[in-house]
Amino acid sequence: MKLTIERATLLKALGHVQAVVEKRNTIPILSNVLISAGPDGASFAATDLDIEILETTDASCDGEGLVTAPAHTLYDITRKLPDGADVTLELNGGDPRLTLKAGRSSFSLPSLPPGDFPVMPTEDLEHRFTVPARELARLIDKTRFAISTEETRYYLNGIHLHAAEQDGRKTLRAVATDGVRLALAEVDLPNGADGMPGVIVPRKTVQEVKRLLEDADDDVEVSVSEGKIRFRLGKAVLTSKLIDGAFPDYERVIPRGNTRLMSVENKRFAEAVDRVATISVEKSRSVKLSLGADALTLAVNNPESGQAEEELAVSYSDEGFAIGFNARYMLDVASQIEGDEARFHFADAASPALVTDSGDPDALYVLMPLRV
Repeated sequence: MKLTIERATLLKALGHVQAVVEKRNTIPILSNVLISAGPDGASFAATDLDIEILETTDASCDGEGLVTAPAHTLYDITRKLPDGADVTLELNGGDPRLTLKAGRSSFSLPSLPPGDFPVMPTEDLEHRFTVPARELARLIDKTRFAISTEETRYYLNGIHLHAAEQDGRKTLRAVATDGVRLALAEVDLPNGADGMPGVIVPRKTVQEVKRLLEDADDDVEVSVSEGKIRFRLGKAVLTSKLIDGAFPDYERVIPRGNTRLMSVENKRFAEAVDRVATISVEKSRSVKLSLGADALTLAVNNPESGQAEEELAVSYSDEGFAIGFNARYMLDVASQIEGDEARFHFADAASPALVTDSGDPDALYVLMPLRV
């Protein structure tokens, strides 16, 4: 088996598939990428047993065959080769090692039997629909920062993707929460998505799909079943197991009736929060927001580091009060606001706040208050 492939093409394919491979593996074959050569080009596959990714590329193949090679080593070698180089990957019958040549460089890499490479069992993914790459990227970007990292609450370790309906409008909705904040974004429901099961897409899968979306411009085909989800993006196909659990009833924690509205220029707000949070206690990162007539005061009082205070002009005409939030969480939300203004909807100092975006009516965020 011998194949020749342009360095940039190989680097792109390996960049996608090697990201799935864990740095440390107790099963040696999972550290490898499976390379397949055939008349239609070459394909590269990797898996961690929960996620499987396959990408096909154009390549000049002399003969058909399969070979495995250490994924991260192969990627690092390719990354360090000169731009424009033609890379030859060759496996000779009597040598179990894979030979890589480019210009005057030559490498010999260990290989494991291709028959040992695990293949994710296939199943009928009965619900299939397409969504523009930019819309899928938006759903992920708007919500992934709120995914929980607490492994004991495994059912929060991903994005809840499901069909929803509100006020007669059907949408494909993405929701993530870690229990102290929540992010929600939605798009019009694509054809074929009606009736799909509500699924929880794991954090690592979300990260890898986002990586693939950076090189995708066309529609993404999404296939879903109760146990798996598949994303087809151009020449790449990513299949993943889903989190087996029930996502909480998030609608109960979204405060739809908050009547105290504060509108603030988002960029100035984020910069002010970042400044005063410089001396906040690292663990809580608490910042106190004091609201008055068309004025907001941000304050931090840290017995060890000192005090900070900054005043901003805002649009607010309700009764004055004070409420505290985690600075990092406010900055995370601010980073997703597309419009010029962030709109905070309050009830009182002890109730969660709803944040909406003047530039994106199909996204919202919920922040739980801290004691200040």
